[in-house]
Amino acid sequence: MALKLDSTKLDSYIADNRSDYEKNLKRLVDIPSVSMDPAHKKDIDRLAAEASKVLEEMGGRAEVFQTEGNPVIVGTLLAKPEDPTVLIYNHMDVQPADPAHWDSAPFEMAITGDKYLGRGTTDDKGPALTALYAARFARQNNIPLNIKIVWELEEEIGSGNFFQFLRDQRSAVESNSIVVSDTVWISREKPAIPCGFRGLLCALIKLETGTSETHSGLTGGGARNPYTELVELLSLCVDAKTGAVKIPGFYQGVEEPTEAELDGFIEAGFTSENFMKAHKLKSLRFDDAREVAKHIWTKPTFEVHGITGGYEGPGVKTIIPPSAEAKVSMRLVPGQNPEHVFKCLEAFVKENCPEAVAKSTGQLGAYAGIKDGKYIDAAREAIKEGFGSEPALVREGGSIGAVVALGDILAVPIVFLGLSLPEHGYHSVNENFDWGQASGGMKAFVKYFEILSTLKD
Repeated sequence: MALKLDSTKLDSYIADNRSDYEKNLKRLVDIPSVSMDPAHKKDIDRLAAEASKVLEEMGGRAEVFQTEGNPVIVGTLLAKPEDPTVLIYNHMDVQPADPAHWDSAPFEMAITGDKYLGRGTTDDKGPALTALYAARFARQNNIPLNIKIVWELEEEIGSGNFFQFLRDQRSAVESNSIVVSDTVWISREKPAIPCGFRGLLCALIKLETGTSETHSGLTGGGARNPYTELVELLSLCVDAKTGAVKIPGFYQGVEEPTEAELDGFIEAGFTSENFMKAHKLKSLRFDDAREVAKHIWTKPTFEVHGITGGYEGPGVKTIIPPSAEAKVSMRLVPGQNPEHVFKCLEAFVKENCPEAVAKSTGQLGAYAGIKDGKYIDAAREAIKEGFGSEPALVREGGSIGAVVALGDILAVPIVFLGLSLPEHGYHSVNENFDWGQASGGMKAFVKYFEILSTLKD
């Protein structure tokens, strides 16, 4: 039988803690915990220390576990040993941010009305703190549930050391189930529960044809240009207009979505217009919303992120560069093997441009999660309680390395209770979060904890 918490008491708790929530969010956002830049290593360590203080101030125990890379913070709010245990996962590292392109300082959180502006507000410090405030309410009101909190500091660089952390510290994180709050809704009006994520394979493709740059007037026509050769190679890898990947063997094992699943994406409220508006896109590859949803959530991709090596200053410098390097990645779907895909890429590069070298810089398998059952039912009820809307079951096109690690090592049900919106600007300029999502999120998480406390394995 589910507990019946006093909703008025919860509403008062949320309202009374708004300023405290904003103060603590600013404490975390103002630390530039950029994991991909070694220059921010001290900030990473400072964030771990500050986040531990926040956990302890909220009534939990906190411990910082060191890894070969960045630390992992584990918090606990304990009930009784015989009560069920849930593990909440979030990450505290963030993407870089160039202040020149932001409307406000990315690492000095600003508050405008109900909006919180700053790098990490929505990805993922705001949702993490939201779940923590709900956890404190649950503990203060004797919900019979042990709550463990894991805040990682390497998610934005692939969670390379998280697997080993889980192996080494399994007893500290063992639980009956896991809830992850690092996902995005379809729109503010339509919450979403993802049931799967794409994997990721990143690679560098380098071609060297000389030892120094040369004058194009003296050598152009005779000298090989690694930029143009690399561009030709990339055009052989992928159809630029449709996104279809042309590397032999790339699609091996791909599991196609069912027609019912695709119908569900549209019925859930996905539209091309909203997708374009949220991501500030001028046009799409496909006119049909069904095709767009299919390709961003269920199809693998090949993307070129940049080509470097030549002149990148203002104007035109008439040189032939000695080398060029393409930065590429492939989003993978369930059924694809990252190692196999890289071997296919490597062989294709060698066949079509023998002197070019492909190097893998990181890989992650796709994740296929649960689509039904008591934990999904609990998440549905929780979101409806918090936001008044029935959530849609979708997939997500991004990747969360920690989820794969948690699934492989802990082998318990994983549910996604994300709070972010498309317009919040994941990885983009002017990233933001808002009080509406935070306050509704607290209600949703408290309801989820309430239901979990009654579930039996």
